[in-house]
Amino acid sequence: MPSTAIRILKPIKNFTAKDADEVYNQIQAIPWEEYLDVNKTFAIDAVVFSDEFRHSKFVSYKVKDAIVDYFRDKTGKRPSVRINNPDVLLNIHIAQTTCTLSLDSSGESLHRRGYRQEAVEAPLNEVLAAGMILMTGWLGECDLIDPMCGSGTIPVEAALIAKNIAPGVFRKGFAFEKWVDFDADMFDEIYNDDSQEREFAHKIYGYDNNPKANEIATHNIKAAGVSKDIVLKLQPFQQFEQPQEKSIIITNPPYGERISTNDLLGLYQMIGERLKHAFVGNEAWVLSYREECFDQIGLKASQKVPLFNGPLECEFRKYEIFDGKYKEFKSQEEGEEKKEAEGEQAPRFRERKEFKPRREGEFKPRRDGESRPRREGEYKPRREGGEFKAGDGRDRKPRGEFRGGRDSRGPREFKGNREPRIPKKEEE
Repeated sequence: MPSTAIRILKPIKNFTAKDADEVYNQIQAIPWEEYLDVNKTFAIDAVVFSDEFRHSKFVSYKVKDAIVDYFRDKTGKRPSVRINNPDVLLNIHIAQTTCTLSLDSSGESLHRRGYRQEAVEAPLNEVLAAGMILMTGWLGECDLIDPMCGSGTIPVEAALIAKNIAPGVFRKGFAFEKWVDFDADMFDEIYNDDSQEREFAHKIYGYDNNPKANEIATHNIKAAGVSKDIVLKLQPFQQFEQPQEKSIIITNPPYGERISTNDLLGLYQMIGERLKHAFVGNEAWVLSYREECFDQIGLKASQKVPLFNGPLECEFRKYEIFDGKYKEFKSQEEGEEKKEAEGEQAPRFRERKEFKPRREGEFKPRRDGESRPRREGEYKPRREGGEFKAGDGRDRKPRGEFRGGRDSRGPREFKGNREPRIPKKEEE
């Protein structure tokens, strides 16, 4: 499951419709016994961007009527609609007259990983945190620091990425487990296969000056089973010191919207001061909302990425912290790039001296930046034989603990409600 997905849809029909009657007819033409029966409940989520269809609820009602009438005509009975936790969740997406009906495989939004026991006020969405980390290019090559970590979302997501742990292993369930063609044995094999996980040789540090936030972060990190990879400390950013190892900072300070501080601009001045004096030779990424806050940092961002944190249109800015003046740093960097470019161009100029006029029909030499056809055998095929090897006796590694934790997990049963993957209690 991708770290940044909110939900995963499986399309079952694409069609064009100019009015509600056409939607109804197209939906009723689907062989619904392949996806649903009269004893199961269903719900419909409609997303509409169209001049023809103005109201998403009206579209939902037409889709519901088509499904109900299909079963009533064939069996005399009908499945029931249930808004919360239905057996089958459908999604209808309409862009002008182009319609796509899909099965929702996720159910509850995938940002709800399952490890979060508690949260501070205005916590960072887990999917947004994972996306921010991946956007920096960090995959665990060095230490990572969040000096204002709150409930620990960025440190936990960073540990899952560094160790390549599937983010859905802590969830109680997925919507696809109630599908007609769901294969419980196959899913069990995939769920318990940890062969793609890897070791993480560095550390992740999370600091915060709030004792309650530190306590909550401790619980969440234990629940995710990554306590040995994350170091938590009750410490204000003002006391941040130059790290001994190569590091990257990724942080989400208060914006003054949902979380207020006594001196918001003073906070950002302090962030800039600490970065300039205690993070030399590294890079820092800061997510914030207000331009005046970024101005107080007093550093020139080398990259600015627009991001939505809920309804807030924020920016994720990269700061390269160097020792000296910015112009000297950039001129040195540009000089190195120029040398590299000249080094690459030198042999190309020699080739042009020997270049012969192109005959008719002859292949035109490729210019820099143009794509070229893939040569046969250039890319290695994906590894085969990825299926689960029965009888190898491999059990899932412990993950940490949930509140009210239980014993180490065995193979899961799908006859009733399934429990999330919960590890043994970690030693304090």
